[in-house]
Amino acid sequence: MEKNKIRILYVDDEVNNLKAFKATFRRDYKIFLADSADEGRNILLQEDIDIIITDQRMPKENGVDFLESIIPMHPDPMRILLTGYTDIQAVIDAINKGKVYHYLTKPWEEDYLRTVVKNAFEVFSLRKENKQLTDSLLKANDQLEFLLRQNLLS
Repeated sequence: MEKNKIRILYVDDEVNNLKAFKATFRRDYKIFLADSADEGRNILLQEDIDIIITDQRMPKENGVDFLESIIPMHPDPMRILLTGYTDIQAVIDAINKGKVYHYLTKPWEEDYLRTVVKNAFEVFSLRKENKQLTDSLLKANDQLEFLLRQNLLS
């Protein structure tokens, strides 16, 4: 069962938020916690993560900057930004720079967050399946071209 669970990385500098998140969602998801952007990056190097949820306001590096920084090495996980503030520039940056799938305000509402995670994972799964199908199609096309060249040469 553990293998099939959605793998979520939650990054927040407030330890109480990390504990509350894990206590709420540990039965449903495989949870990884980080109390800084750097720790989040370390976890991403060691674990396959499906969804990243990060707080926007953190001391050394805000959530948008963290999300933007991981795109080159980790483009696939879905990104969700949490904030206790309604800062329209943060929302715009989140969408444009951090490629954020969803923006939530704190405190998060459990059922709504579950729905957002479920929907994000559906998009993640469809993108992954689409990539696999495209790769298979390209491989089959290469094989057909090879066979065609062989037939033309003989």
